[in-house]
Amino acid sequence: MKAPLYRDPIFDGAADPVIVWNREAREWWMIYTNRRATAEGERVAWVHGTDLGVASSKDGGNNWIYRGTIQGLDIEWGRNTFWAPEIYWHDGAYHMFVSYIQGVPTGWAGNRRDMLHYTSSNLIQWTFHSKLKLSSDRIIDACIHELPGGGFRMWYKDEANGSHTYAADSMDLYDWEVVGPVFNDYPHEGPNVFLFKDSYWMIIDEWRGQGVFRSNDLNNWERNGIILDQPGMREDDGTIGLHADVVVQGEEAYIFYFTHPERTLEKEGLKETYETRRSVIQVARLDVIDGVLVCDRDKPFKLNLTPELD
Repeated sequence: MKAPLYRDPIFDGAADPVIVWNREAREWWMIYTNRRATAEGERVAWVHGTDLGVASSKDGGNNWIYRGTIQGLDIEWGRNTFWAPEIYWHDGAYHMFVSYIQGVPTGWAGNRRDMLHYTSSNLIQWTFHSKLKLSSDRIIDACIHELPGGGFRMWYKDEANGSHTYAADSMDLYDWEVVGPVFNDYPHEGPNVFLFKDSYWMIIDEWRGQGVFRSNDLNNWERNGIILDQPGMREDDGTIGLHADVVVQGEEAYIFYFTHPERTLEKEGLKETYETRRSVIQVARLDVIDGVLVCDRDKPFKLNLTPELD
């Protein structure tokens, strides 16, 4: 499998990927936060003012071509910020939940982060539905999974409540009721939940690798370990794996994550440059051995994403 899997050819800052089967085009799409690593600007302006980038693959995810950015998402005038999309197919429509920040802030603090809900039939034209009312006004990184007893659960990062993972439930993906905190021991982000080999799994970005948790019911979680915490040997894969998405197909599961290749320990504390800002998308294979989710990011494998059923 080639590495890196994908680099954004415009801003070179692809991050927070979600991988989705485009039922109309009959190809896989990667939709991601289009960080502006090549852009000049004050402090952290480059991680704001971001669109959602799109790349597509016709060969099962091995080769990706940049297609542009999703248009028509703005709910007000001006240059605004979109982060970390989650896209969930249900009942003939794609539902997108994406974090939204007004304008292009140059700092981290003091800015609302709203979760916006859109739907689409083709992943190109999107209809805005609402700003979700959740546990605070600083919400990012949504993940959706169907509940065993019916309905849906959303996990997300609540930055106003310790940067912990919170959850909310819905019967229809439109109206949500907050459940409360899921993990509140330490700050983290980027929850991602998936069903693999008869267990539910959640990974969270601990900024030192992906923390892993296991559940039988999506309510009770136990710590299972950590993955992508050790440097890999592939090109641009020598740092921790950040904010990931997992695609499960039968007995195979693949984790798509991003790295900042130049952010090595030796360079910490140096002035931020394009080299330290740039990010790439990588992919590795997951497995379960003796009840533990594992990921050998250096192990060769054949990626062959197959079409999903309508």
